[in-house]
Amino acid sequence: MGYREQLEAGHGAFAAMLKAWHERNSWSHRVLPALAEQLDFGRLHSSQLSNLRNRKLASPGPEVFLALGSCNRWLAEAAKGGDALEQLEGQQELLAALKISALPLLDASGAPLKAGELLEIFIGLRPLPPGFDLRISDEEAPALSAALAELLSGGKPWRQCREAVLQAYPAQKRQRRERFAEVMAGLRDYGAAEFDSELGDLLITLEALGMQELVASGPEALLERLRQGR
Repeated sequence: MGYREQLEAGHGAFAAMLKAWHERNSWSHRVLPALAEQLDFGRLHSSQLSNLRNRKLASPGPEVFLALGSCNRWLAEAAKGGDALEQLEGQQELLAALKISALPLLDASGAPLKAGELLEIFIGLRPLPPGFDLRISDEEAPALSAALAELLSGGKPWRQCREAVLQAYPAQKRQRRERFAEVMAGLRDYGAAEFDSELGDLLITLEALGMQELVASGPEALLERLRQGR
């Protein structure tokens, strides 16, 4: 692979990771810039995040990675408890977003990714962290959707298990719940990006339905199970 191909692959991987990170936390583009500004981690603009997600920012400055890495380390510390959230006193919108979900990016050992490691992903020198290098293709998404419906329903008709499955599904936004119900009923399929963004809540759904062993193995195991069931 030449350096241009390596950079292109890195940019694509970073974009997919950034998009999945935001979607799994249900964040808008304003969350990380607001966090960076409040904690003096450096300047980070929502337009930069949008362009990175859409692979339109080929040469972001080092301050972008410094801010993202600092935010990520702070999120990892906040997840341990303590008084981290007190640093955001008065930032009601930001606090509300982080209280809903504030999952950091972690490497294989469970340590938060730092600025340099994020840069290495962006330029193709480092693989994506576990749970993000899932490579769901648009071609396989319909079959995975069908296998997911079969798994969550336990092979029962949707009418018989609808109430229990919807109760286990944690997302509260009406649009997402309606989309999930349509997928479970076989009326539509998730796209690849939609499937990736739903993985966190799908694992919670599985756990609520008593499939703790599968959940403990992580999203990679779930996808492997669905691929085997196609």
